[in-house]
Order: sequence, then structure tokens, then C-alpha cells
Amino acid sequence: MRRTVIERFPAGGPRGSRPAEEFAAARRGEGLAAEVVMDLDQDAFLVVVPRQPADGHH
Repeated sequence: MRRTVIERFPAGGPRGSRPAEEFAAARRGEGLAAEVVMDLDQDAFLVVVPRQPADGHH
């Protein structure tokens, strides 16, 4: 599945702080299928959504 990154958060946040999860939860509240994935190469959490076809066809 192809995904689009809508936001990036550094992985080194304070213990107990989950800004990527909070951001994704807010987007889900808006109806987006947002999820958080880890980019190990960049040491960052990415909030992603499924990529929509440009022409509207599947």
C-alpha cells in the first residue's frame, strides 16, 4: 500500500510524550485513516495516510 507522510516528529521526545500519536488521533477524529510509523533511518515518527489515486479510480 502506498502512503503519504503528512507530518514528521523526532523520536527523541521527552519520556511519556507522544506528539505523533496525538497528532494521528486528531486526524482520525477528522475522518482520516492516519497511523504512526517509525522511520529508523531518520530516527523519526511519521504520521501517514493511505495515498489516494490522483484520478479517483482504483
